[in-house]
Amino acid sequence: MKNYEIEQAEELINYIYESPTSFHAVKNAVSELEKFGFVEIKEGEALKIKKGGKYFVTKNQSALIAFTVGKGELENDGFRIIGAHTDSPSFRVKPNSEIEVEGAYVKLNTEVYGGPILNTWMDRPLSLAGRIVLKSKDLFHPEIKLLNIKRPLMIIPNLAIHMNRNINSGVELNRQKHMLPLLALVNDKFKQGHYLTQIISEELSVPEEDILDFDLFLYEFEKGSIIGADQEFISSGRLDDLSMVYSGIKAISNSKIKNTINVMVCFDNEEVGSTTKQGANSPMLLSILERIAFNLGKNKDDFYRAISKSFIISCDLGHALHPNYEEKSDPVNRPIINKGPIIKISASQSYTTDAVSSAIYKSICCKAGVPVQVFVNRSDERGGSTIGPISSSHINMTSLDMGLAILSMHSVRELGGIKDYVYALESFNKFYDL
Repeated sequence: MKNYEIEQAEELINYIYESPTSFHAVKNAVSELEKFGFVEIKEGEALKIKKGGKYFVTKNQSALIAFTVGKGELENDGFRIIGAHTDSPSFRVKPNSEIEVEGAYVKLNTEVYGGPILNTWMDRPLSLAGRIVLKSKDLFHPEIKLLNIKRPLMIIPNLAIHMNRNINSGVELNRQKHMLPLLALVNDKFKQGHYLTQIISEELSVPEEDILDFDLFLYEFEKGSIIGADQEFISSGRLDDLSMVYSGIKAISNSKIKNTINVMVCFDNEEVGSTTKQGANSPMLLSILERIAFNLGKNKDDFYRAISKSFIISCDLGHALHPNYEEKSDPVNRPIINKGPIIKISASQSYTTDAVSSAIYKSICCKAGVPVQVFVNRSDERGGSTIGPISSSHINMTSLDMGLAILSMHSVRELGGIKDYVYALESFNKFYDL
């Protein structure tokens, strides 16, 4: 493996490790953008942009739109958009979260977020991250702080084989009963019902009584790693979809200002259906694109002309051929890790790709010197969905679904290829710079 590819993979692993939640993913993406001269625009303030400028706007601290303003005329040159999502399957902490067992154990009451492979979360050192909402002088604008407890804090323990001799034959895990993490033994250090708030208070150095609420999620504490006989694989949580978030952010940061308006959009809540104010099934992207057009002196007709000349790449991960389950892949379309990005196609339109958008992306990859593969589900298997079709239902531009082929999707640790990540980055660089 080349040193450059290893370096790029290590950068990605570091970004993912520092981004245990969508809030942290956006915060760290913003830091990257600011290094390259991007200026923040507040959603509630008047938009003031100019040709050649670089800007970004956030939503809910968990979604982001970054864009560069080209030197051409919008109605002639349109938008070039890459889209990804910041969230990943996990466990969200419920209110009144502490449950005591036999006066001895304290476990956290959680609910499943998205569709994780439950058993992969067992017996792993876990921690907590998210955002904490605090009292302020303005009750409509409470203070918000991000929290990332960077130490092993809890664990979801398995049942011993001696207590279930059939455990290796398969066991059904109940989300409410079996998936609650063990936080502590009951002790005198913490007040009953205050274990979590005391931990938060100490971690953020804020009075416990100032804590109004929180959005907290579990995450695997162990950092991702490069593995394989030739260092060809990335083993990490949240490859879906932070690998695409980070590559898109890097690509737009490095893009040259030409004629088009380049856009990178990072939605939240894809794993739970996208139907939120910061999800793909919201007017978030459309409203920003319209505001850009109007701020540049364009009218409604100019905007729709621009949309007709625009292109969006929806980036999400897909399934590689599994070495132990070959029968689960299509008979002839069988993506292999490190053989290039995958174009995702579905007759049901769960992916938005058509022959035209597929041909365009193939041509982009050809110019970038990047190999490309095709993914379709078996005809007797239902596949997942992406932000692509959802975004297309709001903005009727030419669109494509692509991604990287990985194994163990939605496991606490997914497995992808180093070369594939670099290939995707190179294709995005070319897309923005053509």
